Amino acid sequence: MTGAPASAAGGPSGARRAAAGPASGKVPGAAMGRGAARSAEGGASGARQGAVPGAGDSGAVVGDGSESAVVDAQDDGKPARGGKLAAAAVNQASVWNVANLLTMLRLILVPAFVALMLADGGYDPVWRSLAWAAFAIAMITDLFDGHLARTYNLVTDFGKIADPIADKAIMGAALICLSVLGDLPWWVTGVILGRELGITLLRFVVIRYGVIPASRGGKLKTLTQGVAVGMYVLALTGWLATLRFWVMAAAVVLTVVTGLDYVKQAIVLRRRGIAERKAALEEKEA
Repeated sequence: MTGAPASAAGGPSGARRAAAGPASGKVPGAAMGRGAARSAEGGASGARQGAVPGAGDSGAVVGDGSESAVVDAQDDGKPARGGKLAAAAVNQASVWNVANLLTMLRLILVPAFVALMLADGGYDPVWRSLAWAAFAIAMITDLFDGHLARTYNLVTDFGKIADPIADKAIMGAALICLSVLGDLPWWVTGVILGRELGITLLRFVVIRYGVIPASRGGKLKTLTQGVAVGMYVLALTGWLATLRFWVMAAAVVLTVVTGLDYVKQAIVLRRRGIAERKAALEEKEA
């Protein structure tokens, strides 16, 4: 009894320790398994994180590095994130281009022209000459702003709205001032302004069917009106006063003729648009 080994003497406790040894040996293995799983997850998340910059710049890299496929974000036809905001910023910045600045200058010249035209009773040759200079600058800038906008792609929503307003404002101000001073009959002012406002409204009415293009007659009308009104703004006498009468008569004739031509084009454009819509509906129903 006294010679029994210590291991035997502690048989039950030794057996428990022996059994606990293998059981406790499983714990490091499980910990290693969880560590491997965490490493795998870390590798996967690292791969995803590594793929994000590539997807944001030029595409997503797929594969183990030896074989990769670059997926271009533009191939999906979807605009890049933030593209609309960038485009809006560009459009806002483009409002301050040369063409729009010339249009703004014309708008500013309208009240300046009226003040110069009516200064000192409206019959002082010096003030009338200054008013003519303001009117001439406005008409000249009208020739350049549209050309610059179309040539250098500076067309903006502001320009589309402000340009015709500036044109009508300077011409209307000159005609009204001349009629108020008694230099031009009111019926002439009524015919010209009535035509301009009527054609502008007509364009808005038929815009759903198409756009009425500017004709050569319309451009000649604008030029003749500008020359005639400019001659009336100046304090001319003698044969020059007679000449300006005939130039204004030609401007009135061109105003009426081109106005009727625009009405005819609008009617044709509207009928064509209605016919095309009707045909499209019939084809869809068939």
